[in-house]
Amino acid sequence: MSLESTYSFSALQQVLDELREKCPWDRKQTIQSLRQLTIEECHELADAITANDWNGIKEELGDVLLHILFYAKIATEQKQFTIQDVMEAVRQKLIYRHPHIYGDVVVQDEEDVKQNWENLKLKEGKTSILSGVPRSLPPMVQAMRLQEKAKQVGFEWENKEQVWEKVLEESDEVLEAVKNAEAEPTDKSLQEKMEEEIGDLFFSVINYARFLNIDPDNALAKTNRKFMNRFQAMEKIVSAKGQLMTDLNLAEMDAIWNEVKKTQG
Repeated sequence: MSLESTYSFSALQQVLDELREKCPWDRKQTIQSLRQLTIEECHELADAITANDWNGIKEELGDVLLHILFYAKIATEQKQFTIQDVMEAVRQKLIYRHPHIYGDVVVQDEEDVKQNWENLKLKEGKTSILSGVPRSLPPMVQAMRLQEKAKQVGFEWENKEQVWEKVLEESDEVLEAVKNAEAEPTDKSLQEKMEEEIGDLFFSVINYARFLNIDPDNALAKTNRKFMNRFQAMEKIVSAKGQLMTDLNLAEMDAIWNEVKKTQG
């Protein structure tokens, strides 16, 4: 194998072919057994993107690409389709859904492009503009995608101030639901009402983040990472003093937490 071919698409396929034939683990895999692993790889890619880790992104893209080739390999074995079929299908889809590039449609901005995209999908036989949002998406990501899809047909708030008013409204409804549930702690329907109102509040906050052009899932991922770093730093400080976290009261832990915040920013 030459140096040039080492970096070619076909060279990677050749390695996969060899593994599929000779490696017991690779021979055993099916599309069902790969499914959860693929989801994990996509999350690892998302983590690398959140961390702005370009080396990590490169590595995780390779892992995702491997999975794509693996599915196509299995499909070819079962005489369903080939990787060439996959690439040709997406090539044709891109051309069809970009008539402002490959046709005579005129667009003014990216919102026009999105609306055309959704209209073309409906013409392809989609029964709902929301049907393209996977039910298995993480709920926060799913909420944002649902909102973005609804926006394409004009179901949208006029400005962020209106959305914030909705956040405050939902917040009040959460407090009211909590008050009612505490008054009747054995009433399961009131517990369910609290859950419903919390969900509505989350949905509204996600909507507000979208109006600010902030990815709420990415924002929360960064906050989670920040919390983990600070908490683990706090644990190291406590351990260095020969203590356990359970030896401290809340006020003592808060003091160390604030110390960590000052050092980490």
